[in-house]
Amino acid sequence: MDGGNQSIVSEFVLLGLCHSWNIQVLFFMIFLMLYLVIVPGNIVIVTLIITDPHLHSPMYFLLANLSFVDMWLSSITTPKMITDFLRANKTISFEGCMSQVFFSQFIAALEMVLLVVMAYDRYVAICKPLHYSTIMSLRRCIGLVVTAWTAGFVHAMSQVVLIAKLPFCGPKEIDSFFCDRPLVVKLSCTNPYNLEIFMNVNCGFVALTSFVLLLISYTHILITVCKSSQTGTNKALSTCTAHITVVVLFFGPCIFLYVWPLSLTWMDKFLAVFYSVITPLLNPAIYTLRNNEMKNAIKRFRICCAHSMRKVLCLEA
Repeated sequence: MDGGNQSIVSEFVLLGLCHSWNIQVLFFMIFLMLYLVIVPGNIVIVTLIITDPHLHSPMYFLLANLSFVDMWLSSITTPKMITDFLRANKTISFEGCMSQVFFSQFIAALEMVLLVVMAYDRYVAICKPLHYSTIMSLRRCIGLVVTAWTAGFVHAMSQVVLIAKLPFCGPKEIDSFFCDRPLVVKLSCTNPYNLEIFMNVNCGFVALTSFVLLLISYTHILITVCKSSQTGTNKALSTCTAHITVVVLFFGPCIFLYVWPLSLTWMDKFLAVFYSVITPLLNPAIYTLRNNEMKNAIKRFRICCAHSMRKVLCLEA
């Protein structure tokens, strides 16, 4: 097809996770329940950290940001996926598709940098405890979080600006449940080989830089922990284990989706679901179930709610 006959694609067709109607109904119920746990779960964590004075520290300030980001990570694709399970015609507008590309890249890069900031916070707390309050001041924490958001925005803009300028003339079918960046680029009329290389290098740079910084931070932490007392060792290892688990769960799918694609459709779909649905579900569970202060905050919150309910009932009586 020559350049003069190229038509502008106004929408894309999402092929989804499967074609069986019965399985789609089952997926609808499963992912709807998961999403109804993810959003309130992360909202509860953010609310607890804001309202509980015991959690007003740099570590929990960063955790609140991570929970907020996880909530939006899931919300980028999951509501659309859930509604599409009940639709025969799964389409998304060009603008909607570009929005999914932008926000998925934005949140991915943002969370990578945020995980690095959280690792730095643990490094300072464990390796330089006497200077922790000075180094991790409120101003420094806000600056680090703003840096993470800025890095995510710049990374996403560098991707979506180039993709939006590509000519799309068909086919317009995306074999996924959302507009995944590599799949959208492959639908271009032109040969996007150089663009794919640039984008993979771009994603690889963000992921590799973040991973190296994480590796350095946790290596220093583990070395310091091994030299400390047994009591401090157990507490520090418990905290670091939770952080490292979240890092592995997040970076694993990202690497195979955007940095080192597997070219296996079923595997890409599984990793995309894991990245956008399972990770935001597991993160709050990992941080709350393995953290005594968060568990105590939940108990205090429940007691406060029960006390408030009793007061309301007494007033009504």
